[in-house]
Amino acid sequence: MIRRNKRYSWLMVVLFALSLGLGACGGSADPAAHSAGGAAEGSAGAAGGSSDNPVHLIWYTIGAPQKDLDLVLKEVNNYTRKKLNATLEMKMIDFGDYAEKMQVMVASGEPMDILFTSSWAFDYVQYARKGAFMQLDDLLDRYGKGIKETIDPAFLEGSKVDGHHYAIPANKELPAQEAFRFNKQLLDKYHLDITKVTSMESLEPLLKVIKEEEPSITPYAMVKDFMPLMPFDYIMEKMPMAVYLSTDDYKVVNILETPELKRALNTVRRFYEAGYVSSEVSTTTSVDDLYKSGKWFTDRAATQPLADNLWSASYGYPVVSTPAGDPYIFNWSVMGSMQAISANSAHPEKAMEFLNLLNTDPYLRNLLDSGIEGVHYEKIGDNMIKNLPGAKNYDMPTFSLGNIMINYLNEGDPANKWEEFKRFNDAGVPAPLLGFNFDTSKVTNELAAVQTVKEEFWVPLMTGSVDPDVYLPKAMEKFKAAGIDTLIREAQSQVDAWRAVNQ
Repeated sequence: MIRRNKRYSWLMVVLFALSLGLGACGGSADPAAHSAGGAAEGSAGAAGGSSDNPVHLIWYTIGAPQKDLDLVLKEVNNYTRKKLNATLEMKMIDFGDYAEKMQVMVASGEPMDILFTSSWAFDYVQYARKGAFMQLDDLLDRYGKGIKETIDPAFLEGSKVDGHHYAIPANKELPAQEAFRFNKQLLDKYHLDITKVTSMESLEPLLKVIKEEEPSITPYAMVKDFMPLMPFDYIMEKMPMAVYLSTDDYKVVNILETPELKRALNTVRRFYEAGYVSSEVSTTTSVDDLYKSGKWFTDRAATQPLADNLWSASYGYPVVSTPAGDPYIFNWSVMGSMQAISANSAHPEKAMEFLNLLNTDPYLRNLLDSGIEGVHYEKIGDNMIKNLPGAKNYDMPTFSLGNIMINYLNEGDPANKWEEFKRFNDAGVPAPLLGFNFDTSKVTNELAAVQTVKEEFWVPLMTGSVDPDVYLPKAMEKFKAAGIDTLIREAQSQVDAWRAVNQ
């Protein structure tokens, strides 16, 4: 997942993403004329509300709260009143806090209609099985016909949980591919070559130059949820259970016991000790200030076709990248950005109508994404925009807002950008566990205990904040005491049963 001005991600995005796409709204004096796939203008839509008292929808989504959000929502609500007889309240929660805060609010019954969920933030499969999300099969058939006609069927099929839809995935890049990104100004200044950068280790000579020559620059922009890129398909994202991407036997391994993890942790530790990453990385949830100021050299992000154009347009200076891995279609990439309807929503039909409009109507999609024409961007063609200085006050994570393939193009994008996306999607390699969702109901105690241990060791180990020679053995001992081996046995049993049916 690409975020317009954020790491991802995951893909998203998160990858992954962080972070995808771009956007703009049209300039018609009658924006309702731009709609597609929504209710007729001025109608009450599926259910609820009157022209004097429209339905009010509450949407919780991920991303740093934007200064001009209220300004943009005023325009959004002018439009959705006409189209759906509904208004929208958007509550944004920053990336590092989203999962924890949403867990508390959902458990407490906080009023909400629509909420962002994914494989990597507010775990989609887990909370679908817990009953936090409404089952959408009937709503999708009745009020989401535009979604079904627009979104790549692989997203809708691949995001089912136990055979049912519980959220609407964003129509975006289908495979997940990571890239090393670079501030091109620094590459050019020191004549640094990235053609041979294929791994964390191969970054080290470049980071050394930046550290020595540019003391005010952060060589590697890293946050606390960083995880080294390794050759695994995970049973649960960011949990130490996986099969190798190259697996033939589908053996579930504890990644803490693999040579690949040990090598990666040693590399990140060297980065930390050399000062290539911030000494406060283990508590850093955002490095947006580095991106805005240009005081960073490299990082790793989920990529997509033409991503360099997007990053460059968003940051206001050139960014280039090189692949860090191959494009695989994982469960978590299919589920990398989704909108669910709360099980407690008072307006589920209207919420689905809104999601249908969001994913099919270029005006609404781009208004929410890029803001207001003349304030945040200007159009430089029928289907292309250029950011204005006001864009810094409204920089939404594009990947999180639905169908990106109805977005306008950024300056410099080729006319065939979305065709390039489709080709990229078609070229993705299915990961070994694509379609498998781990059922944790038999191991809830062990999972809770393992998660507690993970909270103690994961961040400091993955960010290089502690010596892996000392802390990895301690972590392995505690993970085993918490029941990681029991989790792995249960996962292996389920994988074997799944393969028996799906081979």
